[in-house]
Amino acid sequence: MSTTAMILLLWLAFAATHMGLSDTRVRPALVSRLGERPFSALYSLVSLAIFVPLVVVYFDNKHAGPLLWHLGGIPGVRWAMYVGAAIAFAIMAAGIARPSPASLAPGRAEVRGVYRITRHPLFMGIALLALLHLVVVAVNTAELAFFGGFVVFALVGCRHQDQRKLATIRDGYERFYEETPFLPGSRPGLLQGVSEQPVPMLIGGCVAALLRYFHPSLFG
Repeated sequence: MSTTAMILLLWLAFAATHMGLSDTRVRPALVSRLGERPFSALYSLVSLAIFVPLVVVYFDNKHAGPLLWHLGGIPGVRWAMYVGAAIAFAIMAAGIARPSPASLAPGRAEVRGVYRITRHPLFMGIALLALLHLVVVAVNTAELAFFGGFVVFALVGCRHQDQRKLATIRDGYERFYEETPFLPGSRPGLLQGVSEQPVPMLIGGCVAALLRYFHPSLFG
């Protein structure tokens, strides 16, 4: 089996188990049998059991498959990537600092800070980073399958999470859902969101700068 096919199969398995186990019919049945904590442990173990091999397969076979494109040499593209990465880490840091009502440890359903930018800051930040990698790195089929999987999973997974939360915590989530954007910056309020959480976003930007500096030694 080719590296690209293996990566695609692992992504499909990860998505199927991640969303299947959290389904509004499956999850309550398992929680009633196992309990909340054992279910959470099982959910995490299944996710890790698939995600870790996915990462290992990719890093052991980087640049496998035919070359599709390489845009990194175009003037300005790499600097645009650095700016985009800073934005991605900024919204992820702000999302971690202020958990949403959809998180495992739910926060308040308050439309403030990063939630004026996107309803799913962590996943959307990861998707943005993956998308930027597809623009800058030399993209072979293995890269397309690996990084493209992050983008697709983030979009599909966040939509699935929205529908699940609307079905299970309607009273607290409906207003939050209606007043927050799905895609980053797709509604007005971006600058206001930044002004309401400047410190986490600044920290996220600094993390992006550090990772850029150490990227060659950490990831090659």
